[in-house]
Amino acid sequence: MKKDNLNTVFENLEGQFDLEVPNNGHQNRFLEKLNNQQGVVKLTETKSKSVISLWKPFIGIAASIALIISVFAGVQGELDSKDLASISPEMAETQDFFTTAIATELEKLNSEESPEYQELIVDTMFQIKLLEENYEQLKIDLNDSGDDKRVIFAMISNFQDRIDLLQNVIEQIDNLKNDKNEQNENSSTI
Repeated sequence: MKKDNLNTVFENLEGQFDLEVPNNGHQNRFLEKLNNQQGVVKLTETKSKSVISLWKPFIGIAASIALIISVFAGVQGELDSKDLASISPEMAETQDFFTTAIATELEKLNSEESPEYQELIVDTMFQIKLLEENYEQLKIDLNDSGDDKRVIFAMISNFQDRIDLLQNVIEQIDNLKNDKNEQNENSSTI
């Protein structure tokens, strides 16, 4: 109903709207007359454009400075973060070996994912996360200690602990599978 009333109103007002476009410079002439009367009103359009053009170089400079600072902070963070690979080529090979072995074991663990072993897998992933956090702290310690052999040994031990943990869990899952298969075979022969 309201839509019908609205249509009726516009139909009744048809032809009564002012559709003429004002002449060029109408707004400026109007504002000049208004300024002459009050002496206070200024052309807001030109003022806002001048403020923007005044701040434009400063905004560009500020953005450039922010970019330089973020790049510098990122590079500095990479330089501060030493790991085994930064010590020597042999340690780089050792780190590559361990990371590859851990990735392989994680793939095996992820392939075993099923509802039966979910709790065991979640617990293992939590322990892996703790070991990874410990490794990040060891990287900081390595940087602070200046390649202390004890820290290097702790980092290698951390890698080995992660591999051992993953292998033990995979072995436990395999044992649980074998036990389940044996129970199924025994129940089917009865």
